[in-house]
Amino acid sequence: MRYSREHKQETHDRIVKKASVRLREKGAHGIGVADLMKEAGLTHGGFYAHFDSREALVIEAFAYAMDRSMEHWRKLTGEVAPEKRLALIAESYLSTLHRDNPGHGCSIPALGAEIARESPKTRKAFAGKLDEMIEALTDTIPNMPRKAARKQAIATLATMAGTMLLARIAGSSELSDEMLKAGRDHALEGAKRESKVAAAKKAKQN
Repeated sequence: MRYSREHKQETHDRIVKKASVRLREKGAHGIGVADLMKEAGLTHGGFYAHFDSREALVIEAFAYAMDRSMEHWRKLTGEVAPEKRLALIAESYLSTLHRDNPGHGCSIPALGAEIARESPKTRKAFAGKLDEMIEALTDTIPNMPRKAARKQAIATLATMAGTMLLARIAGSSELSDEMLKAGRDHALEGAKRESKVAAAKKAKQN
């Protein structure tokens, strides 16, 4: 049976969506192609009709996940004052809900360590999405020169992702909750400090 181009694309997208969840839950090497295809309701044999390799699926799956994270940030901050956006993202990111649901969360703490050991092609694709994520965070930091805002965005993302990784290692425990709170406080303090420095420089120039 021949399927339409639209049907093939819908199937392709379904595989990527399912794979993005399972990869974040189990890791890049924690689930095989056969299992991924089964998750999408398809046979193993149909895999290469959609992807050239397992690596190609992994790249698409984590790109999809990172795009969803950025989309979530935009929706989360769309109706709030600019100066409150970064704080809102940090609070949402460093939450017990995110900690306990890696399959629907950020790819960095879920897959970052594994991606760092993957092929140059995979690392390059991940780095490209990582840069997009940094730019998205930079856009949430007002009243600051772009270069300084980007620096703060990188520091904030590193704090959030690192904190989430450690919190998941600690599991659902008092230590894990303590880590999440410390990460939130540090991320917000850094943003406030940079904003004060930017405001002081602006006032001095005027």
